[in-house]
Amino acid sequence: MSRWQYFLRRVLMSIPVVIFGTTITFALIRLGPLDPVSAILGTQYNPQAAEQIRQNLGLNQPLWSQYFDFMYRLFTFQLGQSWVIAPGTTAYELIQVYAPRTIWLGFWSVLIALFVGIPLGFYAGLHPNTLSDYVASFGGIVWRAMPNFWLAIMLVTALSQTGQWTNGFFTWQTWIVKTNVVTPPALGFFESPLQQFLEDPGGWMNSFIKATKQIAPAALVLGSASMGNEMRIGRTAVLETINSNYVETARAKGVSGRSLVWKHIFRNALIPLVPIITGEAFLLLGGSVFVETVFAINGLGWLFFNAAINGDLPLIGTLMYIFILILVGTNILQDFLYTVIDPRVGYEG
Repeated sequence: MSRWQYFLRRVLMSIPVVIFGTTITFALIRLGPLDPVSAILGTQYNPQAAEQIRQNLGLNQPLWSQYFDFMYRLFTFQLGQSWVIAPGTTAYELIQVYAPRTIWLGFWSVLIALFVGIPLGFYAGLHPNTLSDYVASFGGIVWRAMPNFWLAIMLVTALSQTGQWTNGFFTWQTWIVKTNVVTPPALGFFESPLQQFLEDPGGWMNSFIKATKQIAPAALVLGSASMGNEMRIGRTAVLETINSNYVETARAKGVSGRSLVWKHIFRNALIPLVPIITGEAFLLLGGSVFVETVFAINGLGWLFFNAAINGDLPLIGTLMYIFILILVGTNILQDFLYTVIDPRVGYEG
């Protein structure tokens, strides 16, 4: 089996995974304790009105009929409307509003983890048992040990009081551009970005910097645990690769230090990091609920949390379906990276 046949088989295998995950989602939201009728009526609950709402929402239909309707709507991307949080608003419109904030947060969180954690881990692995190795390793352990919600609260407290602690010398809220510590990022500059940049490059750049500063503390919190993981695993992978036979053979043949690092050590040390990086997509999605709440980001995590506590079944199902697609997509990306990085993939079927 070739590497690309292996990759295609992995893509096809993802289809039953999506069906299974969506089925479990339906079972949880329809057989669980969530009651959208009670959430809609609130204190005005009465049996007649509740029965009418159940009939209007199709909750009196047989369960198998509800299941096939649920699956058909999701797989044809007819995402339905919110029942409780924003009645009459389609799930697609809500996702359009809230998803950019989560994507902006996830983008910077992944960048922090990739461009800080991996270089630090590789540097520590290439310089073992030195002061820089000890400092990097200690930092990785500390970052991993701090829970997201605790670190988020501590960071909000610290940034809110920077003016008092520095006697007015430095204040986070007024640094570079004026922003609040907890606020949703203003992402209006993403609407026709090229046109806005050409018409007013200074204003567009100011909006970009402001949105980056607004999301930076939350991204640092969300990316910290991933950064610590990648640093520790990257260090271990480099140490194992350095001590492998093929590296010793290349060194004995007189391969230069730079070629040894970039052609033999770096590429092979990336292999164990691939599932770590892609697997952390789930942690970013789950962790974003707490971080978005603390920093008032109001993204998909916040939307899912409110949909869950209010029993907004169509919105919960839609968001879960999107989360499943993201996770399956990251696994496909992982398999693609394997086929590119590791030439042994596919040889054993």
